[in-house]
Amino acid sequence: MLSRRLLPLVYRSSATATVGRLLHTGTVTLQNNSRIFFNRERLLHEAGQPIHETRPNLIKSGDLTLGITAIEYHTRRAQLISQVPKGSCIIIPSGTVKFASGAVFYPFQQDNDFYYLSGWNEPNSLIVLEKTSDSEFQFTMFVPPKDNFAEKWEGFRTGVDGAMEIFNVDKAFSINSVDHMLPKILKRCSNIWFDEQNPNLNAKVKKLIDANCNPLKVVKNHKRLLAQLRKIKSPAELNVMRRAGQISGRSYNQAFAKRFRNERSLASFLEYKFISGGCDKNAYIPVVATGSNALCIHYTRNDDIMYEDEMVLVDAAGSLGGYRSDISRTWPVSGTFTQPQRDMYQAVLNVQRRCIELCKESNGLSLNDIHEKSIEYMKQEIRNLGMSNASNWDVERLYPHYIGHNLGLDVHDVPEVSRRELLKQGQVITIEPGLYIPDDASFPAHFRNLGIRIEDDIAVGKETYTNLTVEAVKEIDDLENIMSNGKTLTPFEDDVVSPLALE
Repeated sequence: MLSRRLLPLVYRSSATATVGRLLHTGTVTLQNNSRIFFNRERLLHEAGQPIHETRPNLIKSGDLTLGITAIEYHTRRAQLISQVPKGSCIIIPSGTVKFASGAVFYPFQQDNDFYYLSGWNEPNSLIVLEKTSDSEFQFTMFVPPKDNFAEKWEGFRTGVDGAMEIFNVDKAFSINSVDHMLPKILKRCSNIWFDEQNPNLNAKVKKLIDANCNPLKVVKNHKRLLAQLRKIKSPAELNVMRRAGQISGRSYNQAFAKRFRNERSLASFLEYKFISGGCDKNAYIPVVATGSNALCIHYTRNDDIMYEDEMVLVDAAGSLGGYRSDISRTWPVSGTFTQPQRDMYQAVLNVQRRCIELCKESNGLSLNDIHEKSIEYMKQEIRNLGMSNASNWDVERLYPHYIGHNLGLDVHDVPEVSRRELLKQGQVITIEPGLYIPDDASFPAHFRNLGIRIEDDIAVGKETYTNLTVEAVKEIDDLENIMSNGKTLTPFEDDVVSPLALE
């Protein structure tokens, strides 16, 4: 039986397969005592996603996806399976293509747990990790088979052989054989781990699991186990996220240097700069909210005119290699802060600065602790603005959202992780205080209809922290300098650059 050892780390058993497939070498595997010769050149040129051989400008040699090696993906699987007992199997379905209507489809979004464990970015697939002994596990995938007709319309598929040759799968089968092959795995496992709430767990797979999980079998959810792994980012993940933050931050600086007539033009400009700078796409649907539109926390219509006497709140960033950046900035449309705008902006910035300083493991704080601190700091700043009678209720009304969230493959990453868990080195969180003054006579007239949010992505360290989005300027003097001079503080070429060329 083909298997993975948990410790020590080895890639293949020489008795069953070619050693080094993780390193994209070797073209022969042994299966059922017979040699199978893959047409490696055809496999590599017909992969269903970028790999080094087809997109060397994006994927480095040794990496399976942008910035992440095949070895790291193996390590992730080993870390997950080490947490479950022998005789367990973990089942994770991929994402599926979603359709708006008829044949009109949305951009494909892979299930992030699936992607985290495999790097595979095609739909209609299934991962099964089976723990065969205390130190070994088997990695099986069910994938869409090669299909000349479908590929002519939809693009290349990696296929069954490609899954084994490129993605280092122990056993791979056509997804069309799941009815026959999955029950064999389920019947020999006493513990079944899967997420029943996963919307991608299609009816067929769910039916097979239910049919083969008798009362003697233990069925559990793997999500919390995997969330603890995903919460702590590896150096490679941090590097990708740092690059996404750098590209996104510099894009903001270029937006500060220009004037826009309406919200959608600004949104389009930022998306263009994210992608031309090296990101893959927007990390999420952007918020571009002028004036009172900023009082809606998730305003995404982005269809209003931008007036000179207003401020614009933008929450937008790029995504790179599946990893998200998340930035918010607020600035005056005219290019110059009025005194009320300046005072209120500085209040929010003061809160953000103080909260960022708390993002160290040595402080022994949780995200919830930092949020409670942010309420305390915001109450003080609101009173400094002249609203001396502000109560806790007023603070919660004017600052209605949380201080931040985990960040990674999801914008709001690993929601299974409690906000009350102490921050750990390698965790990435956002720090995003905001202040939103409604058109209400109980508040000073010069602050009404102002909404301000300032957000950065912070990588937690032992005794320090790293601001992953530090390029996006936020000091008032720096903002006004860029807006008045029409140029950024640091040069940034418009040409496409290497996504991982971190400077």
